[in-house]
Amino acid sequence: MRNIVVDLGKNSYPIYIEEGLLNHASDYILKDYPDRRIMIISDDNVYPLYGDILERQFAEKTFCTHFVLPHGETTKNFQSLPKIYEAMLDAKISRSDLVIALGGGVIGDLAGFAAASFLRGVNLIQIPTSLLAQVDSSVGGKVAVDLPQGKNLVGAFYHPKMVLIDPSVLNSLSDHFLKDGMGEVIKYGCIKDASLFKKLESFTSYDDLKTELTDIIARCVDIKREVVEHDQFDKGERMLLNFGHTLAHTIEQYYHYERESHGEAVGIGMYQISLLAEAKGLTKPGCAKRILDVLTKYELPVTCGLPLSNLTEAITLDKKNLNHHLNIILLKDIGDSYIYPTDAAFFDQPGLSV
Repeated sequence: MRNIVVDLGKNSYPIYIEEGLLNHASDYILKDYPDRRIMIISDDNVYPLYGDILERQFAEKTFCTHFVLPHGETTKNFQSLPKIYEAMLDAKISRSDLVIALGGGVIGDLAGFAAASFLRGVNLIQIPTSLLAQVDSSVGGKVAVDLPQGKNLVGAFYHPKMVLIDPSVLNSLSDHFLKDGMGEVIKYGCIKDASLFKKLESFTSYDDLKTELTDIIARCVDIKREVVEHDQFDKGERMLLNFGHTLAHTIEQYYHYERESHGEAVGIGMYQISLLAEAKGLTKPGCAKRILDVLTKYELPVTCGLPLSNLTEAITLDKKNLNHHLNIILLKDIGDSYIYPTDAAFFDQPGLSV
């Protein structure tokens, strides 16, 4: 068992990481929140695998029901919210009750935004079931929905009351979802931990990686904890977590979230922005090649074949646009990242494809 506490004063919360934790998750939840009505929000991929395992633990102890949504990024929109609110009303969920987000990043963001906005805030617990959600999106309190113009453009900072991470649920995932999560794992090595990056370089296969996956998840979570504690509202150091995301979000949007997954798009974004930065003398030569090699090792794409000019309009809507300046994240070297103030002209490279 690993117990990491995100220290945010009155918004502090624990993160528990343990193999098999899902089988006794109610021990943690009911200890701190007895006699609460519970709404589990999940999707049609995850709930059939783990919903009953979780819901049965609350039987005869408290009221628990569930609401299941279609899987996929296209579900994370305003049209889904009234359906969730209606289910919560039908279940008589009050502000003192609990919403449990059981799923990957889409469910965590969507259920989290519903919890943040219903009755001006219902207690939220995150139980992430994808590698990407376990290492990244379930921690830090960002919840959101997408707009047609871009990803996560409407959202809130709404921290969970706890996060329960069971690495053993990853055994049921297809290789695609493991690879998707590796995009974010590699990001953490790039921005904050050269030794983690070297470890990822040293593995010869996914089988090697899986032997240390719990430790790797814990390390990524601890990096995010440290960054969030320093910058809860994403106006300074926390922006470092967005390395690769300026291009990634525009790639996802361009293909209507139907081609590259988030982790794949982040991989492309990290490599391509490092190439641009090296050409401008802003990143140590050779970093892009190391990123290319590690992405290739974990079977992640490094290009999407789009002219860069096709993405520049969406880049101007990026949430990292503050005071009409675009703050992009670059590397000085592997493990050493920084915020570089610029504007969309940074990406003005006629004829260049990414």
